[in-house]
Amino acid sequence: MAENLPSFPFFSSSSPNIPPHHIWKIGIYIRLSREDDVHSGVHAQMHAGMHAQIHSETHVRMAGTESESITNQRSIIREHIASLQDGDEYRIIQEYIDEGISGTTDDRRGQFQAMLRDIEKGRINCVIVKDLARSFRNYSDQGYYLEDWFPRHNVRFISLSHQPLDSYREPSQLSGIAVPIQGVLNENHCAETSAKVRQVFDNKRRNGLHIGSFALYGYQKDPLNKNALIIDPEAAEVVRSIFSLFLEGCSRNAIVRSLNEEGILCPSRYKRERQGLLYANPAVRSGTEPLWSAAAVSNILKNPMYCGDMVQGRFRIKSYKIHQQEKLPPDQWFYVKNTHEPIVSRDVFLHVQRLLGQSIRTRPGQDTVPLFGGLLRCADCRRAMSRSPMGGHIYYYCRTYKDRSRTACTRHTLRHDNLEKAVSATLQLLFFACIPPEQNRKKLPSCLQENSRKKHLSAALLHNNRQQEKLARYRRLLYQDWKDGQISREDYLLLKEDYEKEAAALLKAKEHLEKEKIKAEDLSEEAALETDDDERPLILTRPLLTLLVESITVYEGRRISLKLRFSSPWSQLLRQEKEEAAE
Repeated sequence: MAENLPSFPFFSSSSPNIPPHHIWKIGIYIRLSREDDVHSGVHAQMHAGMHAQIHSETHVRMAGTESESITNQRSIIREHIASLQDGDEYRIIQEYIDEGISGTTDDRRGQFQAMLRDIEKGRINCVIVKDLARSFRNYSDQGYYLEDWFPRHNVRFISLSHQPLDSYREPSQLSGIAVPIQGVLNENHCAETSAKVRQVFDNKRRNGLHIGSFALYGYQKDPLNKNALIIDPEAAEVVRSIFSLFLEGCSRNAIVRSLNEEGILCPSRYKRERQGLLYANPAVRSGTEPLWSAAAVSNILKNPMYCGDMVQGRFRIKSYKIHQQEKLPPDQWFYVKNTHEPIVSRDVFLHVQRLLGQSIRTRPGQDTVPLFGGLLRCADCRRAMSRSPMGGHIYYYCRTYKDRSRTACTRHTLRHDNLEKAVSATLQLLFFACIPPEQNRKKLPSCLQENSRKKHLSAALLHNNRQQEKLARYRRLLYQDWKDGQISREDYLLLKEDYEKEAAALLKAKEHLEKEKIKAEDLSEEAALETDDDERPLILTRPLLTLLVESITVYEGRRISLKLRFSSPWSQLLRQEKEEAAE
């Protein structure tokens, strides 16, 4: 915080014609640390302007609100300046206030750096602080500025308490033992405070208590317990959709395109515009609109917090003097199981981790993984099978034979449609063989018939409709406020233009969703099972295959063998259906 303040000349002589000995251009430096902020108990907040509040539903901290500690520091310094009657002129040029920032490093204090730049420009030649701890809690920085930087720039430094200093009136004070001792004490206090704070946080992490400033996307902080997480229904549905789409074989880039085209807010925008949080993604350049990215989707798919486990401590500040984050290895994380309600089941999460570890790639120009991608292995060399189109059909070949050597292995050729029929018939036979007598042989679990893509699109359409209704309500309120004289015509036209742009984006997203839903419904109808015909082969889907089949071994002579992940596919599908219903 900085402001231009009026100058306050003070003269010791009663004659206005006697020139001053010196003209001191003062920079008042004030710092409030985080611990000071906590102890003061002053956390002033206010609602944003009415239309900003309607549009983003957020609360912001009042720009001009000051802590009592800052007010006290200013009062003490100004009283001291007013008491100086030594014949010199004292002009307060500017105040520099760093609020809620540690004094252990100088490079993270924006106003401290601004003061240094003004000194170099000649605007400031005198710095006054309440005490040394306001300026430095790093012993080496204190020595550098007091003994080198300030003297080289002809700056007078005044500290009023806890080792009073005045480098101009009593320069010998800087060479005394008391100043470095005070610097050591200040740094030691900061080191002890940092260690105690870290110990408290680590104890909370060990107990599975959430200590982050913001909840993970898909969750929100429990209003009754700031260290607990509860599900945020709107964002949680997006998380479930991401897992479902990935299990269906969608690539991460395809999921990103789908989310952005459907107008789903990315996590950083969602935190600001839906949850009303003062959140900024440091990875996003200022002035750009944040969008979903492959990295964001990957982080969601890999995060065990979505299956109910608390994972914290992935990063750590190097030290109280080096405020840089370093990534910690997994064995140093704080991992506590079953601390909060899961968004996806543990089985689904582990299933996704297994698929992520297979490094399956999509074909050029395609958004989905091939049906048998990552599942086919040659029976002899154990390498993955190669997929090649030829003559209107898809064929699989041994990769060793095709890419390396015609003598190291044989072709192991198999046509895709024949493979699909064989696997379908095998799984269907297993289903009916495992169905308990009390079950209807013709009724397969609904998870074989439902298209999760269609469910995702229906949820996205519902969300889109709600957003359009909300936006229409805002536009009506905006018009009424203009008519009532609460806002100017210029503000009305500016906000109206923003709402119109948002409405056009929502309408475009809705059209895309409706087209995609029609495609999904067509696919669902094609894959529907005739429950009155036991002879009809089972129609395979990517989620079904990856759920039940570990691998498919291809032998010479167009023979295959299936390695299943479960002894009873029927029981596993029923279990999967119950878990999806519970969500």
